[in-house]
Amino acid sequence: MANKQIHNPADFGRVAVLMGGMAAEREVSLNSGAAVLAALQRQQVNAIGVDIESDFLTEFQPQNFDRVFNIIHGRGGEDGILQAGLELLGMPYTGSGVLASALSMDKLRTKWCWRGLGLPTPEWVLLTDEASLTECVQKLEFPVIVKPAQEGSSFGMSKARNYAELVAAFELASKYDCDVYAERW
Repeated sequence: MANKQIHNPADFGRVAVLMGGMAAEREVSLNSGAAVLAALQRQQVNAIGVDIESDFLTEFQPQNFDRVFNIIHGRGGEDGILQAGLELLGMPYTGSGVLASALSMDKLRTKWCWRGLGLPTPEWVLLTDEASLTECVQKLEFPVIVKPAQEGSSFGMSKARNYAELVAAFELASKYDCDVYAERW
């Protein structure tokens, strides 16, 4: 959402600093949120920390706030879901919009877009079962990096130097309940 430039801290109104969330990065988000909240308050911004522990739409009460500083990391905070809810509420927020957030949080879809635009990106294989692990070895060789496609930061990522490590890396990344892929190291 486009916002006018603000110079006076009081002009921000009441700012909700959304932090926490339900993703694997919850603790990181709480730490980041505390730092952002403290920094805004030092600048005399009327900022209030809001720890989102489950469903954003039932926990966040927008009528009390004029805008949102989103510091929820990972799924539910950076993937377009929160952004869509805030846009439905007509609430200004920090960060990218719905589409940019959804696309950039999904590493595989981002790679497909890059490839479609002719941008270089390491080769990869979607991992789903034993046959795809074999395809990975044949196509990429070792070492590879195995990643959950819709998880943030480095959660669930592992370097695999041989088949046994590839299997272990796939099992670890699969715990994040999203697409898993291997990429040439």
